[in-house]
Amino acid sequence: MRGHSFSQYIPDELPKGGFDELLKLFLELLNYTSGDANEALAWMNELDKQYNLTNDEYGMGDFIDDLKNKGYLSSDDEKGGFKITGKTEQNIRKSALEEIFGKLRKAGKGNHNTNISGIGEEKNADRREFQFGDSLDQIDMTASIHNAQINHGIGDFTLTERDLEVEEKDYKSISSTVLMIDISHSMILYGEDRITPAKKVAMALAELIKTKYPKDTLDIVVFGNDAWPITLKELPYLQVGPYHTNTYAGLELAADILRRRKTHNKQIFMITDGKPTCLKEGARYYKNSIGLDRKVVNKTLNKAAECKRLNIPITTFMIAKDPYLQQFVRKFTEINGGKAFYSSLKGLGEYIFEDYIRNRRRTVR
Repeated sequence: MRGHSFSQYIPDELPKGGFDELLKLFLELLNYTSGDANEALAWMNELDKQYNLTNDEYGMGDFIDDLKNKGYLSSDDEKGGFKITGKTEQNIRKSALEEIFGKLRKAGKGNHNTNISGIGEEKNADRREFQFGDSLDQIDMTASIHNAQINHGIGDFTLTERDLEVEEKDYKSISSTVLMIDISHSMILYGEDRITPAKKVAMALAELIKTKYPKDTLDIVVFGNDAWPITLKELPYLQVGPYHTNTYAGLELAADILRRRKTHNKQIFMITDGKPTCLKEGARYYKNSIGLDRKVVNKTLNKAAECKRLNIPITTFMIAKDPYLQQFVRKFTEINGGKAFYSSLKGLGEYIFEDYIRNRRRTVR
């Protein structure tokens, strides 16, 4: 008899008490505590009380000792307690990459193929005769010697220009990206933590570029009342402030960074959940949180147009679904010629990953 039989699914009990399992939880909690090791460990103690994460053979004290011995924690001499190390910061990035993009192997020299053959670094299956101007490293010497033996015999070996065979190589593009992260107060309003997913996406994207495309550049800019660059090392500790949203300042800084890059492919990814509400005029801040202030909006749109003239497309990831905000983003995107995604927090990383890879294949001349 054809068909399917069904039975009740009983999931396996989650492993408890091992260092590796507890480390995964610890790294995840560090995202929510902005890198505060003491707070993360306090949370783990509470979770252990409720869900019995450890057992009689391996307790939370053993786990803390292992964290110190394995180089994940060091003593915080100023505040007491512990602080995370560079090894932990790197593992947070790797964990974010695995969660969002899956495990990726380090590949090649880290550039991106285009559909153009020419002088490059990635060999393809095409072969042709040598032409004036071809570089010497393109010559397939094994095939060329074989051609000479066929054409001239092996008794008196002769290698001529017509015997030379060239391997085509795919042209490789290198790209520069600025990731803009909104750290205005609205990123934690209404009971929804939006900054943690944004940080995880930034760390995952940074680790992706570092491992798979190391010749690419990634700069990270945060914007609130002002905008400033942060380093990769600072990402786990990033927090939202009591700020308005100065999108103009973020775009101005991002464009200035990319203007100094010597690559052809340049792009801005902007993660935000709200409308622009702030400008800086000298030492004074002009703010209006009530609605889409025409003065603020017009300057922001002008900056989007300037980025277009610089061949810098902006991809906006709007973590909000208010119709009037979407209308602003549509206008912003139309002026810049970029793209917009009205994304929930779930799947944000996948959206950015796919768009990053797609944009790498474009060539701006």
